Amino acid sequence: MSASIESFAGRVVRCERLREDREVQGDVVIVGTGAGGGVAAEILARAGLKVILVEAGDFKTRADFHMQEAEAYPELYQEVASRKTMDKAITILQGRALGGSTTVNWTICFYIPEPTLKHWAGRYGLGMFDEQELSPWYEEMEKRLRVQLWTRHNPSNLALQRGAKKLNWKHEIAHRNVHNCRSLGYCGTGCPVDAKQSMLITTIPGALQKGAMLLTRCRADRLKWKDGRVEMLECSALDSKGSDTTGVRIRVRARHFVVAGGGIESPALLMRSQVPDPSALLGRRTFLHLTAGSAAMMSERIDPYYGAPQSVYSNEFLWRDGVDGEVGYKMETAPLHPVLAATAFKAWGQAHAGFMHQIPHIQPLIALLRDGFHEDSPGGRVHLRDDGTAVLDYPITDYLWRGARAAFASMAELQFAAGANKVLPLHSDARLYGNWKQARKAIADLPMQPLHAQLFSAHVMGGCMMGPDPERSVVDTDGNHHQIENLSVIDGSLFPTSIGANPSMPIYALAARQASRLAKRIRS
Repeated sequence: MSASIESFAGRVVRCERLREDREVQGDVVIVGTGAGGGVAAEILARAGLKVILVEAGDFKTRADFHMQEAEAYPELYQEVASRKTMDKAITILQGRALGGSTTVNWTICFYIPEPTLKHWAGRYGLGMFDEQELSPWYEEMEKRLRVQLWTRHNPSNLALQRGAKKLNWKHEIAHRNVHNCRSLGYCGTGCPVDAKQSMLITTIPGALQKGAMLLTRCRADRLKWKDGRVEMLECSALDSKGSDTTGVRIRVRARHFVVAGGGIESPALLMRSQVPDPSALLGRRTFLHLTAGSAAMMSERIDPYYGAPQSVYSNEFLWRDGVDGEVGYKMETAPLHPVLAATAFKAWGQAHAGFMHQIPHIQPLIALLRDGFHEDSPGGRVHLRDDGTAVLDYPITDYLWRGARAAFASMAELQFAAGANKVLPLHSDARLYGNWKQARKAIADLPMQPLHAQLFSAHVMGGCMMGPDPERSVVDTDGNHHQIENLSVIDGSLFPTSIGANPSMPIYALAARQASRLAKRIRS
């Protein structure tokens, strides 16, 4: 067990308070404190290495989490929770906080599905990632993060379960990484009781306890490299809101550099640093688990803002046409708080007020499309704006639109089976439908176009693809850069496709594997 992060305030440099430039030095610098960076930091620090963590987010603890969306979205998410793809068609919910997305995720845990591993082995030469290889790392992280089967379902998850049972569809109970959870339902705004076993209360204090240093409100600008080795990381101090730089520069020197900023920020840092990219894959093949939603109006109270957000799921259509056939999708519930609801319902005036008034009786479903397994699902590409910040271009192909339409239909069918009075697909041209037959016909005619279908993502993967062949990947199967000797990537940007399940646990496990190998390599 680790002491609370508040105990190590003396090892934290809050860069918004710096008044002059600073240079620090360690054995390993890690950019990003989320699922990849947090796990790597603790393992490397335990190995006796001096670790320096660099985080653009603010130093926040449970005392700062008040279950208020108006506070949480500006302070804990990328671009005030309004990060979007280049064409504005997809909203990307991604953490920008101490602990990364693990501070604001909904705690559901899955392994990489077996069909995904087989696809990676056959298509990308990643046969080493089989069940035998991954099991010890899953077990280690499940113990560290107190992963447990969760059976206290809220009414929203019970409705999913009821609908799936009635239709005889596959459905399972999920695991979560929580301890003494009070079922408050506000996981997305930061856990105010430290029940969520995020990096914020587990591996980051664990690393600090072993002597690590943490720099917050510190933006990694670029890596300075020469003759195949990184010499230094150049950073800018951010102001207290994290929106502008203060003019103070921080230079970080180390023997090894780990990039763990996630599926958009990691490739962006490498692109700004102009590292070699002979495979031309850096920033490409970025995947989102493109997500569609559906809202059911129920007679009973659902109170979709209370309870564990996700505890039941259905894989009925995840592999519906084989691994590389028509795109499959996983169905889950989602929490629905007032600000999220206000943006989800595309209506005006009295109609919008009517939707908001019904929130206690709304049961939300989401469907996550498994992208990247078919030639018509090549993923997105990270670009750099003129100021060096990153933006994702993610074209939605006809193949993905077909999947989105099928997902809207499946969600409506399940919700009517669960007892819905009416169902609203989250699409600007849709309206409330009173029965499954009416909904099926209407969904078949909805225009599947950007900005009509309301799509979002909370799972950014890819962009620094791993593989054994330097001509077909950015890093090797341990995350080590093929061309830069002392540079590694440890996060979900390594994945060659999406995985078909919420990715936090696979990132934890792969990070544990990578960091353990890296520690041996550095110490030798």
